[in-house]
Amino acid sequence: MKKVYKAHILFTKEKSRFEVIENGYVAVEDGVVTGLSEDLKSLDSLDAEVIDYGDKLLIPAMNDVHVHAPQYRNQGIAMDLELLPWLQNYTFPEESKYADISYAERMYRRFVHDLWRFGTMRAIVFATVHTESTRVLMKLFSEAGMGALVGKVDMNRNCPDTLVETVEEAIKGNESLICEFNDPKGLVHPIITPRFVPSCTPELLKACGELAWKHHLPVQSHLSENLSEIEWVKELEPGSQSYGDAYNRYGLFGQTPTVMAHCVWTAVNELELMKRNQVMVAHCPTSNLNLASGMAPVRTFLDEGIPVGLGSDISGGHDLNILRMMVYAIQVSKMHYQQNNDKAFLTLPEVFWIATKSAGRLFGKVGSFEPGYDFDALVIDDSDLNFDNYSLLHRLERYIYLGDDRHIVHRFCRGKEIAEPSI
Repeated sequence: MKKVYKAHILFTKEKSRFEVIENGYVAVEDGVVTGLSEDLKSLDSLDAEVIDYGDKLLIPAMNDVHVHAPQYRNQGIAMDLELLPWLQNYTFPEESKYADISYAERMYRRFVHDLWRFGTMRAIVFATVHTESTRVLMKLFSEAGMGALVGKVDMNRNCPDTLVETVEEAIKGNESLICEFNDPKGLVHPIITPRFVPSCTPELLKACGELAWKHHLPVQSHLSENLSEIEWVKELEPGSQSYGDAYNRYGLFGQTPTVMAHCVWTAVNELELMKRNQVMVAHCPTSNLNLASGMAPVRTFLDEGIPVGLGSDISGGHDLNILRMMVYAIQVSKMHYQQNNDKAFLTLPEVFWIATKSAGRLFGKVGSFEPGYDFDALVIDDSDLNFDNYSLLHRLERYIYLGDDRHIVHRFCRGKEIAEPSI
C-alpha cells in the first residue's frame, strides 16, 4: 500500500544546498519514494494512508561507511596511542575474542542496537577473520531490517597467530558468506575486506581482487592513514608507485565499487588514481584526531570529484553518531583551513550530503528523498530545542550540534519502520 508522510522535509540533492519543504509530503510505495510535494493532491495519492508528523523534521537516515564492529567494546579506550601500537596492544587482542561465537553475538547485538539508536540505517562494516562470527553479524543486521555491507576481514601476516588465515581459508570463508547472502534484493551483502596492505601478502591481495571481480562485489580497506604505515607499505610493495597503487595492482582499487578509509596523506599520483577509478573516501574525523593521524583534505577530494562518505571508525573513533561526525568533519576542516589557508572549510549542507546521498551511493539509490530513492528516513522531534521559533534550517543545525538519539522518534529503512533491535 502507498503511504504518504507529512512533516518538515529537509535533504540535499546537491552538496551546495538543502532542499526544504515546510509541511511537505513524501509518497512511498514498496519502500521507494514515488513523489515529493508541498501539496498532497499533486502526488496523486488520494487513496494512500497519510501519516502526519506535525511539526517534526523528516530527514534521510544516516550511512556509516567505515566502522569496525568487533572493536565496539574498546570504544573510548586507549585514545592516547598512535595507529600501529594501538592495533597491536588493543585491537588485535579484542578481535581475537571473536573466535567465540557466543561472545561475538553478545557484542554484535549491542553494536547493531547502537547503530539503530543513532539513526544509522546502513553501514559498511569490518568484522573479523572469523567466518562464523561474521555470519552472526550479517544475520543480526538482516533480522533488524537494517542495511549493511559486511566484510569478513582477510589477513595473513603482521598480526597475532590467532588472527592469521591461509589464503585458501580466507577465500573459502568468503565464498560461504557470498553463497548465503546473495539475494540482490536483500539489505545485507558481503564486501571483500583485506584489512590493509601490511597485513596481507601479495598472494592474499591477488586472491581478494579475483574474488571481488568474480562475484562483482565491492571492496573496502584502509589507505594512507598514518605516515609510519605509508613507509611500511613502501617496504612491502616496492614496485608500487603509491599506497593506492599497491591495491590497484591486485584489482582492489575501483575495479569494483571501492571505499578506502582515511586517506589523510594522499599523494598526488594516488589522488589522480582515486579520481580515475572513483574510489570513495571514508572520512573519519574523530579517528584521525584520536590516533594522531592527521587531517584528511576533504575539500580537495570534493573539488576533484572524488566520492566521500563519513565513517565513525569505531574504535579508532569514539562516537557512533554520524550526525555528530558532521560536526567533527566541519571542525577538522576548519583546522585544516587554518593550517593551510588554501581551501575553504566544509559547510553544513556539504557534510550532510556527504553523510546521506554521497555515502548512500554504495548501497544503491539511498540518502535522498528524490523519486526512485529508497525511503531511508529519520523523524526528529526537536521541540525541546526549538524554543524560539527558529527557521527549519536552524532547527536542523541545532539538532545536529545539540541533539541526541532521544530526539529520533521514528526510523525507516527501505520504507519499513525499524523497531528497536533486541540486545
